[in-house]
Amino acid sequence: MSKDAKPAHKRIDQFFSGPGGRADDWRDLVEAAKAWARGGGRAKYDAALAELLVTEEFHGYPGLQLMTALREAASAGDAATSLALATRITQALATRSFRQHAGDWSATDDGNGDVPELVPSAFGAHTTRRPYFETLIVTGVSSSNWPALAAEWRKLRRPTDAFVYEPVIVGSLEDAFCATMLNPNIAAVVINDGFGLRSRHDAPVLRSMTAAAGLNDEADASALRLAHIIKRVRPELDIYLMSNRDVEEMAGNPEANVARRIFYSVEELLELHLSILEGIQDRFDTPFFDNLKKYAQRPIGTFHALPIARGKSIFKSDWIRDMGEFYGLNLFLAESSATTGGLDSLLEPTGTIKKAQDKAARALGADRVFFVTNGTSTSNKMAVQALLAPGDIAIVDRNCHKSHHYGMVLAGAQPLYVEAFPMTEYSMYGAVPLKTIKQALLDAKADGRLDRVKLLDLTNCTFDGHIYNTRRVMEECLAIKPDLIFLWDEAWFGFARFSPFLRRRTAMGAANEIEAWMHDPKSIEVYEKQQTELGKNPSDEVLLKTRLIPDPRQIRLRVYQTNSTHKSMSAIRQGSMLSVKDVEFHTVEQQFKEAVFTHASTSPNQQLIASLDVSRRQMELEGYGLVANAMEIALAIRQAVNNNPLISKYFRVLGADAMVPAQYRQSGFTDYLAAGVNWANTLKSLDDDEFCLDPTRMTLVCGTAGYDGTQFKGILANEYNIQVNKTSRNSVLLQSNINNTRSDVAHLVRVLAEIAGEVDRGLAQGGANAKKTFEARVTSLMKDVPDLPNFSHFHPSFRGDAGAKTNEGDIRTGFYAAYDAAGCEHIRLGDPEIDRRLKAGPELVSANFVIPYPPGFPIMVPGQVITQETIDFMRKLDVKEIHGYDAKEGLKLVRTEALAKLGRPKPGAQPKLKAAS
Repeated sequence: MSKDAKPAHKRIDQFFSGPGGRADDWRDLVEAAKAWARGGGRAKYDAALAELLVTEEFHGYPGLQLMTALREAASAGDAATSLALATRITQALATRSFRQHAGDWSATDDGNGDVPELVPSAFGAHTTRRPYFETLIVTGVSSSNWPALAAEWRKLRRPTDAFVYEPVIVGSLEDAFCATMLNPNIAAVVINDGFGLRSRHDAPVLRSMTAAAGLNDEADASALRLAHIIKRVRPELDIYLMSNRDVEEMAGNPEANVARRIFYSVEELLELHLSILEGIQDRFDTPFFDNLKKYAQRPIGTFHALPIARGKSIFKSDWIRDMGEFYGLNLFLAESSATTGGLDSLLEPTGTIKKAQDKAARALGADRVFFVTNGTSTSNKMAVQALLAPGDIAIVDRNCHKSHHYGMVLAGAQPLYVEAFPMTEYSMYGAVPLKTIKQALLDAKADGRLDRVKLLDLTNCTFDGHIYNTRRVMEECLAIKPDLIFLWDEAWFGFARFSPFLRRRTAMGAANEIEAWMHDPKSIEVYEKQQTELGKNPSDEVLLKTRLIPDPRQIRLRVYQTNSTHKSMSAIRQGSMLSVKDVEFHTVEQQFKEAVFTHASTSPNQQLIASLDVSRRQMELEGYGLVANAMEIALAIRQAVNNNPLISKYFRVLGADAMVPAQYRQSGFTDYLAAGVNWANTLKSLDDDEFCLDPTRMTLVCGTAGYDGTQFKGILANEYNIQVNKTSRNSVLLQSNINNTRSDVAHLVRVLAEIAGEVDRGLAQGGANAKKTFEARVTSLMKDVPDLPNFSHFHPSFRGDAGAKTNEGDIRTGFYAAYDAAGCEHIRLGDPEIDRRLKAGPELVSANFVIPYPPGFPIMVPGQVITQETIDFMRKLDVKEIHGYDAKEGLKLVRTEALAKLGRPKPGAQPKLKAAS
């Protein structure tokens, strides 16, 4: 959030500063120590240290000994020691060397500390690198006994342990929650009985949230309550409950299923230590990747396809050996067409791929996950093909990725297109309002065709960062049609699962919340109360205005989510996952197998599958911190661009208030950088607002600097080695991800400052003519923008069985009409014949998809009647890439005579398939 002037005292409930904020605090301490050591005052150093002492309690390193040493050096007035120790700790944190080197834990330069039990020899004894994590210990033991308790935990370390961890001890529910939020290194939590509710530190925002959750009394600080709170925030964490009461009773309580294991608290700690390591090992294991590594080390004779397997054809060649040297031997040793020897088959996984997919399902909160090795385009087509039959109706965002449209063609389903709200100034669309979706369902119901509406297909988040209120959309749609299937294309949003703020806005996150609500006895009461208020036959107008509640007894929860794992996690390009949470999956399982057989390669890339396996491991073990860093990077970019006096003259990153119209921000939320914004009111926005903005996606307006998006993208790439995601007429899209660093931010800001300086100098030195030319260019880019065309309608030839109110069409027949060359014609875009036919007829009917980049969605689909606004938009387009349109040939149209024939059944033709039940 906005990084305003630092408060007089440190608050523990500022959860948006992230890992970089902590690093900045330590660097501030070093700078204050330098000033003090040079003879300046020590007040600034004392203040910086006092702030750090508060939140460093929630981290394993530097730990109590080093923080005490810092405090004692300051109390003794020793500026030199304070500077030396603060510098060493800061460097260890920056390089993360403390995870492997025992010397970093010592208060002395020689690495021989005066508390030997702090770092037993086991910490640094391994010759190979051991992953490091921290374990949160929540206890009712007095804080004066915490050093002794920590020492007991450290004594459990053994040289044979695969991992090494440091305990972090807290004594209250609030501190446990804050530690979980502030410390991304925490990977396991041990909760003992007897801890308190309140932190001894200042936390007004946290207090308001705990009060809203009903946590007001010390008796509310139960181990099980805390376990559920932590699991909701960070579901990937292993939780261990330690009870000194009737553990058998607790173990038999269904509410205790959030715990990995329950212990009787007086038992030996070694079993708990081993359980913690086992839990980490479970997440660390990558079944397919582990077997692929073993396979690569075996002496195998290959009498199979794939000559490059084992690399012999590469490394023995004088002509292509350089490829082997570039990629390395292991890439080829791990290549194989075999599905035996632990490698498994992606088409019929029963072994290591199956195990890897099961782990991915756990990580993503799904019932099952499919690995896909040719991108989310294929994941989308697989889902559409498996879930829809010829004649089925699907409500589809017209601006969704082309794979959904092609999926409808393959399935023979009839898309009922719904429109997103336009952002004409920036030549982009937002997302589809819920009212529009509900209206489509109610229209189908009025036409007596609701049974044919099988699927709602939406993009979340959109290319430009618009996020749906997924829970609200699904609940309100289920109130109208309880068995509606949902397909959420979250190609760009896979990382959101690992953010406690954004998770609720994912398909799987919302589906799990709905499932929990359905099992809450109060849900029926809430539903029936609304039904009484609505009456027996509420009008459509009332239903559209009401936030509808579904009948929990009637819901058939069927949710599908596709993720481009390679777009936001550490997977190789084209790595995708398809997540399923569907109580009726058994009815479509065979269809899914057929869809897999249709689209998946019989020779999938082994390295790609392995990268999907490994990306899951990474996100389960460190995804929380990586995503927090990506969000922090994005906020730093927004802050640096919009607050820089020079850069902001010509560039700006659009805030939520510019990207989401006010009527869809019911909470009043304006932007992440607005004054007074904190995690509590951001949560309110994420819970209540119809649309939110993904903070990691930044629309940088460049039209105000005189550059169109394509032009500016080229300048950044060719002259400054900066790659951006997409463009619009007057903007480029920046995206932060788990790969970005603060150095990337610095490079981007420096480049923008340089370009802004060049524009500034050019205007200052060019005189009146230069300013006039510049202003005209800006006006052209920012004001003279084409209206965005909506979907018109399908031609009647493709609506033979359509309803009166709904606007679906037979896109498959329209698509294949283009295969009849004699039945099609071409008319150039500038030909006056187009204008004549728009006025006098006959209608212009598109024979194919026409997709300009940008904006990257079909402005024409097969069988669509072309309108004046679509032609105007195309004539104003100044982009080079338009899929489905040949400028030399012109628009491809279905001839009028061919349209007439399409409406007549052919002799001997089979009747159309009826909608599947």
